[in-house]
Amino acid sequence: MILLKQLSLYRGSNPLLANVDLVIHDGQKIGITGANGGGKSSFFAMLKGELHQDSGELEIPRSAVIAHVEQEVEASGAPAVEYVIDGDAELRILERAIAGDIGGEALAHAVSRLDEIDGYGARARAARLMHGLGFRDHEIEKPVSEFSGGWRMRLNLARALMCRSDILLLDEPTNHLDLEAVIWLESWLKSYEGTLLLISHDREFLDATVRFICHLENKMLRLYSGNYGDFERQRAANLAQQQAAFEKQQREVAHLQSYIDRFRAKATKARQAQSRIKALERMEMISAAHIDSPFHFSFDAPVPASDPLLKLDKAAAGYGARKVFEGITLVIESGNRIGLIGPNGAGKSTLVKLIAGELAPLSGERIEGRGLRIGYFAQHQLESLKGDESPLQHLQRLDEAAREQELRNYLGGFGFAGDAVFSPVGNFSGGEKARLSLALIIRTRPNLLLLDEPTNHLDLEMRHALTMALQDFEGALVLVSHDRHLIRTTTDQLVLVESGKAGIFEGDIEDYGKKVCDAPGEKKPDAPNRKQVEAQSRAARRPLQKRIDKLEDEMEKLSEEKSVIEARIADPEFYSDRDAVKSALLRQARIESSLAEMENEWLELHSELESLQ
Repeated sequence: MILLKQLSLYRGSNPLLANVDLVIHDGQKIGITGANGGGKSSFFAMLKGELHQDSGELEIPRSAVIAHVEQEVEASGAPAVEYVIDGDAELRILERAIAGDIGGEALAHAVSRLDEIDGYGARARAARLMHGLGFRDHEIEKPVSEFSGGWRMRLNLARALMCRSDILLLDEPTNHLDLEAVIWLESWLKSYEGTLLLISHDREFLDATVRFICHLENKMLRLYSGNYGDFERQRAANLAQQQAAFEKQQREVAHLQSYIDRFRAKATKARQAQSRIKALERMEMISAAHIDSPFHFSFDAPVPASDPLLKLDKAAAGYGARKVFEGITLVIESGNRIGLIGPNGAGKSTLVKLIAGELAPLSGERIEGRGLRIGYFAQHQLESLKGDESPLQHLQRLDEAAREQELRNYLGGFGFAGDAVFSPVGNFSGGEKARLSLALIIRTRPNLLLLDEPTNHLDLEMRHALTMALQDFEGALVLVSHDRHLIRTTTDQLVLVESGKAGIFEGDIEDYGKKVCDAPGEKKPDAPNRKQVEAQSRAARRPLQKRIDKLEDEMEKLSEEKSVIEARIADPEFYSDRDAVKSALLRQARIESSLAEMENEWLELHSELESLQ
């Protein structure tokens, strides 16, 4: 259990936490939310012992093993898999003891303990973690020094997961991951049995992994029961009486409703319209939760252009002699809203660069329409901002005719208020640079907007504001993002990039998530042996179906027990009995772990069963 009593934490003379009381029980999975710069990472640093509270008490069990993701990676020549295994500190201690000059009872104890913690399976466990995070087989033994910065961060994440921890602290773990790795990490965290504290600005990731939200606001930490969607609804209820919340909500509902009305009857848009209908149902409840957001902006009408805006005709792209893809044919018309999906390294960012004109096609054609104006956001473009200039100077160079007050008002919608408009950009955080880059792009009135992972470094409030603005954007949009909520609510067509090709994906983002999780089936048998094969198939299916039926019974029983426990946990009076709370939370964690394992087995069995059909 982690206990904060009247705790205060300062950054210099600035209070981050003031007289906070908070109890975190063993096994709880909690999302930590709040505005960027509010103190979430400092809270983690205090839990890790890197900062000390200025007053009050912090109690963490001395025996608790705390795992976290290091921000730096030594560029060593060690194999990546060995670097990941180093995350299990006790394992390494036992290995050194066994290899050293010990004997008798000490050696027997070390060998016994190594067996208890499955030390002999550690390498396989590390390899599974690396595969889940997107590393290929041939990269397992690759030296750490040969990986780029983003992949080194994945190694650090794998190393943290390798630690058999009691408390796991994750600060924006999805920033360097693609969608496939995010989905895998969700599954892993669902089965984690320790206490999870997760800082994330990915609402769907929070919804899938946590059962409580701890919101940092006004120097206080307030614990809400439920996932992020539940938190939004609770917070919205607290603000629902404000007239401004109602007016803002109605505008946002109108944006979604107009889309639904336009496309509900069109077969090619029907699935996406259904996604918007679901979003509308949620929007009516949650809009008020963001009424006090510091971010408010919108797109002006795009500059006129011919239609289509851009064509790719049998285009190939790559770097030097290496082709990433070829034979791409894509037509982008005004009003198109395209989400690019596909595994890491398949070429999504390369395709965006080709569309943007940053890469010339190796073969085929890239044809621009008259009046095309592209707004292109990518992480590497943050580096093009001039560090010695202010946000106002950047904007004035872009729009020399505008009055200073007009530009200051515009920047205010992106969170640059007061003297912040005069501050040198070189001192800005990643999130502030990303917001400024978006502000500059939007100011150009693009008719084709290209966004490559725009939400990295953006907090939940800014993501919400960007989502609302994109829903009302009248131009064409091409989006690459691991934020499924952004994809679902701002695009209406998915293009799958994989195996050197790109084509329309028939389905929505949920269908793609299922595709990622499902194992590929096997080829059907040839006709000459069909009767014999069908008989063998029936025999092979019987034990599988029997096991599936048994799993479904066990899962139903566990789900009923879980519902009972959750009802008890939701009762504030239940927390008066500490032992009962601890027992219930531990049982809840075990049930969730068991259900996750059973669901995985159930999916594997069904996949195997389908392959035998």
